[in-house]
Formats: sequence, structure tokens, C-alpha cells
Amino acid sequence: INDPDVLIRSVATRGHLGGLAAAVPAAIRLLAALSYDLIVLETVGVGQWEIEIAAIADPTVLILNPGAGDAVQAAKAGLLEVADILVVNKADREGADQTVRDLRAETMAPILKLVAAQGEGIPELVETIDEFHRTDTPRRRNARARAQILSLAQTLLRNHPELDRLAQQVAESTYDPYAAAERLFAKEIDDASFE
Repeated sequence: INDPDVLIRSVATRGHLGGLAAAVPAAIRLLAALSYDLIVLETVGVGQWEIEIAAIADPTVLILNPGAGDAVQAAKAGLLEVADILVVNKADREGADQTVRDLRAETMAPILKLVAAQGEGIPELVETIDEFHRTDTPRRRNARARAQILSLAQTLLRNHPELDRLAQQVAESTYDPYAAAERLFAKEIDDASFE
């Protein structure tokens, strides 16, 4: 895309669980501060433990293909629970209607069919996203902010230098995991500077 108002940036996750790089929340805040009014995040195919996108995106759009068992896998992985909008792409292929029926049995979220390569269904998707923004509530925004804070806190704790020593003590049964978790949390609070 050769448009001065469009920025496309690939960011590697670098081993960060959740399907997103740890720097993505800060990048989103920066882009919003620079007056980018639409920020689209794309993740690689995510699994059960990689649903952090739902804490950041508003809305979370889950795109599935027909006939590949994606709907069943998404249900098993818990992805349907975090998706605000579901999209069956390649809706001109065999199995698209069955995929929609399978999804309707699992979720109350809006389900759209589109053929992205031909632009079919894109206006409806844009309208559904706009409607989501119009009906977004402070409660949902608060829930996203809370999840984002918890995710960042987990990253801080996961990278704390004391974690390996505490893990070794728990593995050797010289420390219990609850006390170790409390100690790690207390150390992170002590180490942090709240200015």
C-alpha cells in the first residue's frame, strides 16, 4: 500500500505468549496519540493460550475458513468466547453455510460471510465494526484495560530475575508455590518505581 496515511508494521512476538509482541500495547497508544483513528492488529493463527488480542483489540474479529474444521477448533480453544465478531471468509466455498450454522450453535456474536479476495462482504464487516464501537460500554473498556494491565504485570513477573531462584526452591520443595508467588510479587512492587 502506497499511502502516506497508512502504516503497516510487522512485529515479532519473540517468544512472548499471547499471540502478540509485548510492545504492541505501547505501540497502539503511540499510534492513537499520533491521531491514527483506525489501528488493525493481525495475529498469526492463535490457539488456546494465545488470546491476549482480546484484551487489546476492540473489537476482536475472528476470521475462519469453511470446511477446515476451524469452527470446531476455535470452540475447543476458547476463541469463540473472546471474539466480538466472527467472519467466515471464502464464503463462496463449499462448507461455508455449515460453518456458519456450527458457529451459531456456539455463540451469540455476530457472524458474517465474506469473500475478501473479491471484496464481497467487506462493507458489512466495516458497518458491524462501526456498530460495535458505537455500542461499546465503559464496562467493556474497563475490562479490556484490566486485562491489559494483568497481561503486562504477568510479563514483568515472568521476566523478574528472582523467578528462577524461586522456581528452583519450589521444585526442591524448600518453598511452597503460593509463598513464592507472593514473594515474587512483593519483590516486583519493591523494585518498581511509581513516579
